[in-house]
Amino acid sequence: MGCARARRAYDSAVTFRGSVRERRPHRFRRGIRLHPAQTVVVGFAAAVIVGTLLLWLPPMTLEPGGTSFIDALFTATSAVCVTGLTVVDTELHWSPLGHVVIMLLIQLGGLGIMIFASLIGLVLARKMSVRSRLNTAAEAKAVGYDDVRGLVRGIVLISFAIEGLTWLFLFPRFLFGYDYSPADAAWHALFHSVSSFNNAGFALYSDNMIDFVADPFICIPMSVAIILGGLGFPVIMQLRKEFTRPLHWSMNTKLVLWGTIVLLVGGTAYLAIAEWDNEGTFGPLAPGAKLLAAFFMSTQTRTAGFNSIDVGQMHDESWVVMDVLMFIGGGPAGTAGGIKVTTFAVLFFILMTEFRGEGAVNIFGKRLSRAVHRQAITVALVAVGAVMAAIILLMHLTKLDLDLVAFEAVSAFATVGLSTGITGDLPPTAQLILVVLMFLGRIGLLTLGSAIALRDKRILYELPKERPAIG
Repeated sequence: MGCARARRAYDSAVTFRGSVRERRPHRFRRGIRLHPAQTVVVGFAAAVIVGTLLLWLPPMTLEPGGTSFIDALFTATSAVCVTGLTVVDTELHWSPLGHVVIMLLIQLGGLGIMIFASLIGLVLARKMSVRSRLNTAAEAKAVGYDDVRGLVRGIVLISFAIEGLTWLFLFPRFLFGYDYSPADAAWHALFHSVSSFNNAGFALYSDNMIDFVADPFICIPMSVAIILGGLGFPVIMQLRKEFTRPLHWSMNTKLVLWGTIVLLVGGTAYLAIAEWDNEGTFGPLAPGAKLLAAFFMSTQTRTAGFNSIDVGQMHDESWVVMDVLMFIGGGPAGTAGGIKVTTFAVLFFILMTEFRGEGAVNIFGKRLSRAVHRQAITVALVAVGAVMAAIILLMHLTKLDLDLVAFEAVSAFATVGLSTGITGDLPPTAQLILVVLMFLGRIGLLTLGSAIALRDKRILYELPKERPAIG
């Protein structure tokens, strides 16, 4: 009996040592495995580099000789990060081939982030750690209860479906309403559909969408696509399955929907009131066109970046409100930027709980995890720090007024693309700061959130508590 046990133990030890020896070479053959957050950074940096090199080629511009490297870098970053800030005239500077490259970069940037962010967002609600689920998904081709291939296929199909529906509304309007040729109408409808759903803000016109300020058949389809893209894929997926059962909606879905409605309606009302008599913006328009322009511009602060009026002519107080709306942004795991509606909502409920003197933060009948408190505060503080540092640097470099610089910095970091008109006149160093802001704003907070969520090392001890004086 004892010999049999010893034999089994020996066989097990030999098998274990053999398996270790067999796995070691395989581990080295696999090379360095990147953290998911590192993969995002490398992937988007590679896309920016490739896009820059493509736009740097002479055939991409109408003028012979091509464009400067800084202009190509800025435009590629703005497209991949679905921002919409421009340093050159998109219509007159880039050739039709350049427009195609910009549209493809927008689609790549928006869809790539959507896929990764959706995977992260969907697995965060499960009991299994994110790292374990991502590793399992990579090996077993599944994530949670859904197949990864099916999930990615669903994201792509929903994206193309919304873009296709937007195209169906825009194409006949361009064709019959503005006498475009069928080819031009199809191309303009396609470009602006992709730019709208991906919240990019690029337009094929020198004055962006100002010529369509009073046209609901252009502004409303684009606004709907922008809002849907800004909701985020998890919300769209749940609404598709359980639209008639709101009691089954997750806390994330409820926060995104309510936050979007409140901010969209509030922004529309404020802009309409503030700009109603401004002769440089809403003043010359009919009452219906003023309301349409207010709704369209409020929608753009969801991080889209189109403009149907001259933003540089808006009142200073309108800029401040738009700064706030842009900084908040849209929903997580979508094409929008900013700190996200959910982050702002969590901070709001934490504030209200503290004012009421309660212990736990309760939202829609559910108790909020304390880990989410820390993540929301971290994301907000990092965002504030990044924007403030950029504002200080830009003021030193440009000597421009604070309101102009702040608007530009917030727009870049929140990947919005709205501008008061100073972007093209900034010195190259200042433009590079905006490039960094756009890149950080698109992947920085997401990467930070993923790194926080993916941390599976547990601390097995706690230090003594002490409470400093606050306030």
